[in-house]
Amino acid sequence: MPTLILADHDNASLKPATLNAITAAQQIGGDLHVLVAGANAGPAAQAAAQVQGVAKVLHAEAAYLAAPVAENVAATIVALVKAGGYSHVLAAATGFGKSVAPRVAALLDVAQVSEIISVVSADTFVRPIYAGAAFATVQSKDAVKVITVRATGFDAAPATGGTAAIETIAAAPDTGLTKVTGQELTKLDRPELTSARIVISGGRGLGSGENFKMLEVLAEKLNAAIGASRAAVDAGYVPNDYQVGQTGKIVAPDLYIAIGISGAIQHLAGMKDSKVIVAINKDPDAPIFQIADYGLVGDLFELVPQLTAELG
Repeated sequence: MPTLILADHDNASLKPATLNAITAAQQIGGDLHVLVAGANAGPAAQAAAQVQGVAKVLHAEAAYLAAPVAENVAATIVALVKAGGYSHVLAAATGFGKSVAPRVAALLDVAQVSEIISVVSADTFVRPIYAGAAFATVQSKDAVKVITVRATGFDAAPATGGTAAIETIAAAPDTGLTKVTGQELTKLDRPELTSARIVISGGRGLGSGENFKMLEVLAEKLNAAIGASRAAVDAGYVPNDYQVGQTGKIVAPDLYIAIGISGAIQHLAGMKDSKVIVAINKDPDAPIFQIADYGLVGDLFELVPQLTAELG
């Protein structure tokens, strides 16, 4: 039986986490169908068709999906599952995927398997628990497995080289339960946090939002994204969408630089899979040094400008 993957997209292109979810689906096996639900989402559907491993793209087009809400997307997925005989429904564990998947599971009366990082078999998966301090191997006996995929656990599927067919399908009727009345979108010249190769994160040790400008200068040198600990976000130094951690964004860049971050377990859960971790902190006993590949003990207000100058 085929697997259905929900595409996270902006109508023009796929979000990178969708490619990781497709890799997870490939490890489950069977034909892979990708659902692109949106308005004027033809470019996103074309992008999905080019991903290697995808057999078919289902393009659901409706004006009310211009800013899709979970209730409407879930209704379309449930209709497809009941009509198409899908054995698995996968979504990336992004804000969008984590909003839609639980509704799908509830409507199908099945248990959701959340944020898997490994596929053991078609019905058995590994997921982190206790803020990533342990891992649970979970077997689902439901007829339909509804799964969210932690992107950092899987490589991205190649975005080119595929030749999937695109099939236009009818979207489920507008439920009328929820609608988007407005959006405030953050526009940055730097890479997006969850897909950046280099991430520079600041913590409470920076002391103020004004001092995050030091990190911005360093980030420009490295073409890096800016992140933050929950303590820095709660203190109002930076917006919520900067937060890295168990209750924020999960990242696994090639290089993660933690500046003024002590390393609470909730923060470590969001970045410990980074390939190389560098920590700068004045406290030599800070927990962040236990997982750092390179640690620098000292005053960040002296060391960060020196590092920036060295990058010249």
